[in-house]
Amino acid sequence: MSFAALDDIDRRLLRVLQADGRITNQDLAQRCGLSPAACHERFRRLRERGYITGFAALLDPAMIDRALLIFVEIQLDRTTAETFDQFAAAVRKAPEILECHMVAGGFDYLIKARVEDMAAYRAFLGGTLVDLPGVRETRTYAVLEEVKNTVVMGV
Repeated sequence: MSFAALDDIDRRLLRVLQADGRITNQDLAQRCGLSPAACHERFRRLRERGYITGFAALLDPAMIDRALLIFVEIQLDRTTAETFDQFAAAVRKAPEILECHMVAGGFDYLIKARVEDMAAYRAFLGGTLVDLPGVRETRTYAVLEEVKNTVVMGV
């Protein structure tokens, strides 16, 4: 089932759930104009087909000593399947790294990470990033202001 195969009610369900993942089935049904049984069935189907992949609590980074958001461009010293696999495996083990994307362009990966402050970033850079398999060069961008930060996708 592709996105195009979803009807307006499925899309409405997904929009409401993105805004409030803790909504009760009763309230979700009411907001989407469905009976609770029909709502539950549609929700189940959307989960089974992979449209809904999970639920999580969103935390305030400053409250858990992760106020500094950084992006890091990573350039590898060689681009082989083995290097890619080793790099990816090591990245998955680093708790500071929130996202890592292989990209096309002037570098190989873009990492999004959160740390407490610049001193913590310096330790992370020296103790984790430069030790990742195959890393030749890094470029760091510290975020001064988050203009938009959302997990809600338009559906």
